[in-house]
Amino acid sequence: MKQTYKNPLVTVDIIIEIENKIILIERANPPYGWALPGGFVDYGEALESAAIREAKEETSLEVLLEEQFHTYSDPGRDPRHHAITTVFIGKGMGVPKPADDAKQLGMFSKHRLPAPIVFDHQEIISDYFRYKDGSSKQEIGIRKEKLENK
Repeated sequence: MKQTYKNPLVTVDIIIEIENKIILIERANPPYGWALPGGFVDYGEALESAAIREAKEETSLEVLLEEQFHTYSDPGRDPRHHAITTVFIGKGMGVPKPADDAKQLGMFSKHRLPAPIVFDHQEIISDYFRYKDGSSKQEIGIRKEKLENK
């Protein structure tokens, strides 16, 4: 009997900074709500290339990646399937316009975020703002209670 393997899907998300705000998109497809720009990595594509491509496809912006922020791997982070995302921080250049599967987009500050925010993007955004406020990268995204329960 042939065995079928199920592997997690690989995705990227991008925190695009413009004028001390971040870009979020309102999704045109389920799950509906606001999200970081991002998507699936194509076969043969580097994570960095996928992040730049997804940012351009969804926001019409050229993005200069500044750093790899964190990887999020909780199997329940995406209600559709097990997806692992690597999050990048980058600077956006140009005029943001929604495209691809983005219904609309907006520029948001820490204290003025839209709702609802889908997937685990509220956690990612909170981690990002803590990081920008001075928390160490090692503290970001580590959820001891999740690890202890495994």
